[in-house]
Parts: sequence; C-alpha cells; structure tokens
Amino acid sequence: MFQAKNKIRAKLQEGKIVVGSVMYTWSPIVMELAGLAELDFMRVDNEHAWRQDSSAEHLIRAGHLAGITPIMRIDRENPYLIRKALEIGAGAVLVPDVHDAKEVEGIVKASKFPPLGTRGYSGQNWSGGWGANAGKKWIEWSHTEPMVGVMIENTSAVKNIESIVRVDGLDFVLFGPADYAMSLGLGAPDKNHPDVQDAIKKTIAAAQKQNVAIMLGVGKNLDEIKKYMDMGINMLELGSDISVLKGVWHNLRNNILETA
Repeated sequence: MFQAKNKIRAKLQEGKIVVGSVMYTWSPIVMELAGLAELDFMRVDNEHAWRQDSSAEHLIRAGHLAGITPIMRIDRENPYLIRKALEIGAGAVLVPDVHDAKEVEGIVKASKFPPLGTRGYSGQNWSGGWGANAGKKWIEWSHTEPMVGVMIENTSAVKNIESIVRVDGLDFVLFGPADYAMSLGLGAPDKNHPDVQDAIKKTIAAAQKQNVAIMLGVGKNLDEIKKYMDMGINMLELGSDISVLKGVWHNLRNNILETA
C-alpha cells in the first residue's frame, strides 16, 4: 500500500479520462463507496469544509483501501499543510486561488524535498511507512508519484495562465467557474457566461501545450460532459457527495408525489 503507483497519473499518461467526485462529509464510508463505484479520485475539501485533525488520515487510508486516489484541497498560503497532506498519503494536493507563476513555484517547492524544493524531511509518517519505507527510495517516489495541482478561479490567474502552466512540477489545474464568475463582477456563479467559457477555453489551450491535466466540475447532463471532454477536459469531477445525495432524494420524493 505504501508508495504505490499513482493511478490518476498512470491513466493520464495513457491518454485516458479520469473521473471522480468531491467530498464535504468527510466520511470514510463515502470514500469506500466511491471506490466501489470505481471512481478514480475523490477530492477532499479542506478549504470550505474545515478539518485539520485525524479524520483526514482516516479518509486517506479508506481511499487507498478502496482503490481510489484521494486528492486533498487545502488552504492557500500555508506550505506546511502541503507537507502534512503528502505525509499522510494524499495522492495529490490542490491549492486554491493562485494568481501567478511565482505562487505556483512556491507550492511545487513546498511539495518537494531539496534540492528540488523546501519540504522538510521525516519518514516517520504513513507515506513513509513509519520509517520502514523511508529514505532515498521514498524521496524519489515522493518526487514522481504524488501530484500537485492548483485552482484557476480569478481573472489574474487566466491572465497569467501561460506562465502558470509552464511551472515545472505542476501536474494539473482545476478551473473554478463559480469564483471566476465572481471575480468578473457578475455577482453570482454563471458557468455558461461567455466570458467564463472563454476563460475555460484559454486554460485548456495553455495547459494542453505543457501536457498539464485539466480538471473541471461537471453536472449530470451527458451532453455537457461530452462538450467538456471534446474541449479537452481530462479530469471530470462529478458533483459532490452532498449534492449527489440531495439530488437523488429530491428526485425520488418528487417522483413519489407525482404518482401518489
């Protein structure tokens, strides 16, 4: 289990689409169910769902046991959270709301040991096998398997997108249409606004030039999913655990009332 191949990275290198979801409930059971549903990844939200305790370790263990890659989204401007997420076994870290290449360089450095970065060394953690699988091989694995991603969700980030995706060590970007719409001054999320759609296209074009993967949250409409796949999105995020559950309950309730 320790130091396994990153399934997301492997599938992307093969030119395949990866499909996952988002977790706000922080439930190991939901993580296991996502693995049983054969999703490729689960993005655990630690930006808007506040957790900085042992529950993160339980989630990541559940993910590895279920064969699903856990992505940990953390708060920006805290490089120590990157190290902690990687030490407990996150298959990828994701930092929100970056604005320029300098920020991304700092994020990558925080995820790598010297001389590639500034990450402090200790193998006494889950990822390092509590010291049993640490040392040189673990350092090499840490530089090549866990992935580093950032979120593009501001007009300044799209303005600097060409230099952002050129940062060595950046593996993927997640475009955030809701916050991007807010940064445009639209006053509310509007994924289909022409300016938001144009920014998505610019992000995809820039990322593809540098072989950087592109993630986007999509709805359940198959036409919309196909549209974004045709545009070049290769990491599809299928809603969140709470939105999917709420949607199923709501639809079942309405169907029952219509037939009553």
